[in-house]
Amino acid sequence: MLRTALAAGVLAAIAAQQASAAGFLEDSKASLTARNFYYNGDNRDGAADPSKQEEWGQGFILDYQSGFTQGTVGFGVDALGLLGIKLDSGKGTSGQLFPSGDDGQAADQFASLGLTAKARFSKTEARLGTLRPKLPVLVYNDGRLLPQTFEGAQIDSKEIDNLTLVGGKIEHAKGRNSTDNEGLSISGSNKATGQRSNAFYYAGGDYKLSKDLTAQYYYGNLKEFYTQHFFGLKHSLALPVGKLKTDMRYFYSDSDGKNSSAEGRLDGYKATGKNSAHTEVDSQVWSLFSSYELSGHSFGLGHQQANGDSDMPFINQGDGSTVYLITNSQIGKFQRAGERTWVAKYGYDFANVGLPGLSASLAYFSGRDIEAAGAGSEWERDISVGYVVPEGTFKGVGLAWKNAAIRSGVNSQRDQDRNRVILSYTLALF
Repeated sequence: MLRTALAAGVLAAIAAQQASAAGFLEDSKASLTARNFYYNGDNRDGAADPSKQEEWGQGFILDYQSGFTQGTVGFGVDALGLLGIKLDSGKGTSGQLFPSGDDGQAADQFASLGLTAKARFSKTEARLGTLRPKLPVLVYNDGRLLPQTFEGAQIDSKEIDNLTLVGGKIEHAKGRNSTDNEGLSISGSNKATGQRSNAFYYAGGDYKLSKDLTAQYYYGNLKEFYTQHFFGLKHSLALPVGKLKTDMRYFYSDSDGKNSSAEGRLDGYKATGKNSAHTEVDSQVWSLFSSYELSGHSFGLGHQQANGDSDMPFINQGDGSTVYLITNSQIGKFQRAGERTWVAKYGYDFANVGLPGLSASLAYFSGRDIEAAGAGSEWERDISVGYVVPEGTFKGVGLAWKNAAIRSGVNSQRDQDRNRVILSYTLALF
């Protein structure tokens, strides 16, 4: 287990002793984000509670990032302070924004502090402690009052022109409505009867073949559960009128360790898929998404195919997660075994008609040929409208409304309607 808190404290002390060194203080920056969040979820079918979830809270995110001390190797420290305050939540309707006790009552508030020690040599940086990765094989979730965080170590390097390399190990995750660091898991094993792992290894990189074309490869391994290879290609093409963007993605996932054996799966190291009770990881997912942009309009169309006996695995604690798929939506993921999904998206930036800061988007997902309990098909429709004050006294204040509806024939997926209203502002402290 990584002693991240101790390591961060040691490097913080080192950095404090050298605080007069140019860079550590001069390049420091800090911001405070205030996020007022209202959530309303209506589970429209099924007898299990809750049939409705409704909560309202105020979140604060304090993000401090130091510069680096002088010398061949520079040192620094980052800090992430999170505080959530309940404004309204009823017993039996909680569980989305705040931690809940055994009685179903939401906590009045919850808070945590994450520290990250860091070092820089040339164009390479190493971090140890609290991380918020945004990689094809691991993406943190920021869809509620406070963000999800991970605990581990990561190295980023840009020593070679046009090539960005990343590698690391994650040991724990902290949910977006929790103060506890816990072991890592996947869908099928993230319940009370499932198992956890304290080792997710990952590595990969992006290489710019040209200013318009980027190739990607990443590897991920959650010990005892799965290994995963990701290949990606991104292209941007300026046309005589407008711009065309193309995004190709392919994931190949296989079993690892105890998930590879029947005994291990019976012991709780299992995935979801065709045999939802004790599935071995076996998944191949490819997708293609293209969008055309013109005068504030964005039209997108894509297709995704999931093959294999299992759903595509990804780090999922069961309390909110994000996966790097073109089908990652407000509610569903559309990564089930056998699922074929068509995606259509439209967005508009109203700055083109004299309303800067106002934007809207609409997305529709249709999945077929699902090979899971209940099988059949599912669809989801997402609407987002947002406005950020572009200037004046309230510059930077943002208001967003997100609405989603999903209907599914899969037994484990309830039909749902969701509404989220978010009022946010980020203040640069220095």
